[in-house]
Amino acid sequence: MSTLTTSLDGFTAVIPAGGSGTRLWPLSRQDSPKFLHDLTGTGRSLLQATVDRVRPLAGDRVMVVTGRRHADAVRAQLPDLGAEDLLLEPSPRSSMPAVGWAAAVLERRDPEAVLGSFAADHVIDDEAAFAASLRQAVVAARAGALVTLGIRPRYASTAFGYIELGEARPLPGAPDAHQVRSFVEKPEREVAQGYLEGGRHRWNAGIFVVRATVLLDLLAQERPEMVRLLRHLAADPGQLEQVWGSLDALAIDRAVAEPAARSGHVTVVPADVGWDDVGDFASLASLLEERPEHGGVRVLGRAGDVVARDSTGVVAAHGERAVVVLGLDEVVVVDTPDALLVTTRERCQDVRGVVATLQELGREDLT
Repeated sequence: MSTLTTSLDGFTAVIPAGGSGTRLWPLSRQDSPKFLHDLTGTGRSLLQATVDRVRPLAGDRVMVVTGRRHADAVRAQLPDLGAEDLLLEPSPRSSMPAVGWAAAVLERRDPEAVLGSFAADHVIDDEAAFAASLRQAVVAARAGALVTLGIRPRYASTAFGYIELGEARPLPGAPDAHQVRSFVEKPEREVAQGYLEGGRHRWNAGIFVVRATVLLDLLAQERPEMVRLLRHLAADPGQLEQVWGSLDALAIDRAVAEPAARSGHVTVVPADVGWDDVGDFASLASLLEERPEHGGVRVLGRAGDVVARDSTGVVAAHGERAVVVLGLDEVVVVDTPDALLVTTRERCQDVRGVVATLQELGREDLT
């Protein structure tokens, strides 16, 4: 059978759906973050596309961890998701509490359960390659490793962390597995170029595959109290209000992956899957289809409302009015009913600062 149609026994996909995607403002906001939007013109939100991608591998074993304010929207987009598989955070606490809570719940359901953690707001083009790499990761995870997918870098990015490949760790069913030598923070341009040319580094997409019990035991080496609280919460969900605020806000990389790599307990499966985190409008533009009628401008939203002449860049038309772009290079125009953003692809990383300014001005209605 095809790797795209055969599910993996005992494997559960965990999808942490959080964050507000401030670099994609004004499309992405606190009440309507980017994972709830169709940002690629497919008719499916990023969250729905993530579930579509993992369903053939996980079957109906999909869990989503999200904030209470997004519960209704997530239920509407994922009507087949079981009530017991939607975990609602009282407040944002970063990825470790979210994935750790899911791991503790899964551990109680099945002590041998393997989970894969997949961000709700990323894009993967080659789903067949993704499935093949994930199958290798599950094999290595069943053998006891904490496994990550290392994305082959397409350019010298300074926006992503990197994974340094160590010695090969092939297993039957996981021939491409390597030990992780180290996780590297976002590098300077020259360092990133060296990583690209050296061939020993991969982008860190934050995709982790591991037995639920192994993840919690690794976390307990650094944060025993957090694990005690997570297991207590899984045993008694009625204690959510009392427990949640006591959990440290930590990313899974910092809490588990980096210390485990230092002790040689992390495996990486190199993957070439066309991954993108859709982090800003420059990234978004590269994912949108070119249309001859718009020339060098790529359009998201109501294509018939956009007229572009002698211009390049990206226009997101969601304001229900005409947008005309004339004689501008690498422009970014985002039109919504209550806010308009005009910038350039070079400056789109700075949109996050604009959101902070609006909040300081008391315009939280816009953020």
